[in-house]
Amino acid sequence: MRTSPNRLLATVFGGVYLLVGLLGFAVTGGVSFIATEGNLLLGLFAVNPLHNIAHLLIGAALLIAGLSNVAAARTVNTVVGAVYLLLGIVGFFLVGTALNILALNTADHFLHLASAIVLLGVGLAADKRADTSARAHSVNA
Repeated sequence: MRTSPNRLLATVFGGVYLLVGLLGFAVTGGVSFIATEGNLLLGLFAVNPLHNIAHLLIGAALLIAGLSNVAAARTVNTVVGAVYLLLGIVGFFLVGTALNILALNTADHFLHLASAIVLLGVGLAADKRADTSARAHSVNA
């Protein structure tokens, strides 16, 4: 059985986002849960505890999907990619407002947009044959 790009990407991104969520708690001491300005993770990305929890939830969803099957990984990659695309764009308008409850900064926006491009690209383009063969099996059954 060949390796699925969607499963591989979901597993890797899931692990990375789980790690980022955990590491975020190391720098958010003294930051309120939904602070509009957070402390810097890796000296670049602003985070607050809510932002860390979001990373943990997204990482868990990606990891679980990546470890399950191609269809789940493809769906989660596409959905998370779409959410990150929206967040990457809207985030530019949230900075400096009370609506910036994730303490987003410019580095976050560009990382979210880059994640969106990769997740959406793989989610929408890879493993189409697996989806087609799965549908064919369900129609023939």
